[in-house]
Amino acid sequence: MANNYIGIFDVIGPVMVGPSSSHTSGAATIAWMARQIFSGKPVKAVFTLYGSFAETYKGHGTDRALIGGMLGYKSDDVRIRNAYEEASKNGLAVEFIADRETSVSHPNTVDVVMTAEDGHTLLIRGESIGGGRVRIRRLNNIEVEFTGEYSTMIIGHKDVTGTVAYITKCLAEKKVNVATLKLFREGKGKKAFTVIETDSFVSEELKDRILQYETVTSVDLIEV
Repeated sequence: MANNYIGIFDVIGPVMVGPSSSHTSGAATIAWMARQIFSGKPVKAVFTLYGSFAETYKGHGTDRALIGGMLGYKSDDVRIRNAYEEASKNGLAVEFIADRETSVSHPNTVDVVMTAEDGHTLLIRGESIGGGRVRIRRLNNIEVEFTGEYSTMIIGHKDVTGTVAYITKCLAEKKVNVATLKLFREGKGKKAFTVIETDSFVSEELKDRILQYETVTSVDLIEV
């Protein structure tokens, strides 16, 4: 018989600044994860909201939650209530676009486009799937899938033979226990992301070692 276990947090929801686990806690977590992945400090964030996010984002505080997450605030941080003022103090320009026309696979979907002072950008698509849980579904134009429930390494690289073997060799040498490893790519020989969820601490030394490989372009880490 399948294990349909329901945990207490599925019933009462996460600790958060309200009112909704999907529309505020989940939104804050998506933006917080995006901020961890982005290299450098964002000076602008554009949030494109779809589905129910687009319909109710102001009334449910989704806008404030997204800004708070982009500033590095977790979903229970009371500073989220004053997110617009916090953004102004931190030099972060924000813009919200409600897209009520585009069809998406989940009703609580947001695209986050971050821009750094030097002009480089990153797009992340996230879905708030209930109870404060989230799923990241896109990095720039590459479809991905991870939840951030584990410590997660996101390694950008060219899809070239030997790259993943080098990455796993580095992990084995440092005795990092891998929960999952998935490769997502534009196409053969093109841009790719290897996403590794781990049960172990990932040191800066390990990140630097992986980044030394000639086909690796970025190594980012989400620590839970």
